[in-house]
Amino acid sequence: MLELLLCSLLTIFPDYLYRRYRQGKRLGHEITLYSVWFELRWGIISCLMLTVALITMIFYYHPSTNSATLFYRTVPIVPEITGRVAEVKVDISAPVKKGDVLFRLDSAKQEASLLTAKRKIAEIDAAMLAAQADIMKAEGQLQEAKGALQQATDELDTKRELQKRNPGIVPQRDIEKLEVAAAGRQGSLDAATASKQSAMTRLSALLPAEKASAEAALAEAQVDLDKTVIRAGVDGRVEQFALRSGDIVNPMIRSAGVLIPEGAGRRALLAGFGQIEAQVMKVGMVAEATCISKPWTVIPMVVTGVQDYIAAGQFRGGEQLVEAQQVVRPGTILVYMEPIFKGGLEGVTPGSSCIANAYTSNHELISSGKVGSFKSFGLHVVDATGIVHAMLLRIQALMLPIKTLVLSGH
Repeated sequence: MLELLLCSLLTIFPDYLYRRYRQGKRLGHEITLYSVWFELRWGIISCLMLTVALITMIFYYHPSTNSATLFYRTVPIVPEITGRVAEVKVDISAPVKKGDVLFRLDSAKQEASLLTAKRKIAEIDAAMLAAQADIMKAEGQLQEAKGALQQATDELDTKRELQKRNPGIVPQRDIEKLEVAAAGRQGSLDAATASKQSAMTRLSALLPAEKASAEAALAEAQVDLDKTVIRAGVDGRVEQFALRSGDIVNPMIRSAGVLIPEGAGRRALLAGFGQIEAQVMKVGMVAEATCISKPWTVIPMVVTGVQDYIAAGQFRGGEQLVEAQQVVRPGTILVYMEPIFKGGLEGVTPGSSCIANAYTSNHELISSGKVGSFKSFGLHVVDATGIVHAMLLRIQALMLPIKTLVLSGH
């Protein structure tokens, strides 16, 4: 309607002035409801053509959309293990800080595993004390074996010396017995040495390795016990947290609730523009938005990102061919918009539906001097027509609460 009124001032109104003051035709006399088409046919046709061209140019170079939403990411509250809820620490809706306990699962099994791991470490510590005693025992046996071997060796040497000085004075049988006894004492010494070495190896290598394994099992048991206490991963707010003691939670099937991070939905507005605007939407374009949760307010924004892919065309590889007719609705170009001024989205509820406009600006191209006068004039006209969409957005912002509260019939 606004475009039609604007175009009528440039077409129908001059045509009427020509008819009135040049041809002397007056409203209600020569120009009536029945003759207005014949009398003002050139102005009416020109007005319709100019209106269609103007609307096309405005909607192409200054695109608008009603599909703009303040999306926000939620964090599901999911435990790492399956269990029964033993205690809930927060209410159904409450603010939380990072690290705050949300709820606790029944931990009887994990506590028993932790206690078993602790007892295993205590058992190994006791075995290490016993190994030290075994080393001391082996040292005593080693000294005893050395003394017995020394005694047998000395006695054998004495008998051999006597036999050497005075053959026949010592029976050969006694010497053989002493040789056998010395060999036995040497065997006892070797056994005592091996026993000491075994005890030392057990104390220095085997038991420390077993203790390290037990400590690893203790750490694992502690981790499993810690998993029964579910904490907030980020600062934010839990919503619809209807978990109660006795409920079963499963990380694969059922989550415990939803955590909304602090500041979620306060940064960017995501808007879906028609595919025809794919060549127009550019990063850096000035934009405006008005949201239903903050009526009568126009938020100045800037385009910070344009998604290169249209979501409606995606598919997953499978056993069936893609049928193009299954895409009933054409997809949109996803555009990221951020407020120009800090705190521009304050007061806008995350998830709110919005209306957004983006405006094409050719100021840099015109200022560069690389275009001719005619094209420069055309670009000026394109930029100037953005004011029409800006006015429409403000009218929509004014009428949006009235339309929602009064004309919707709710």
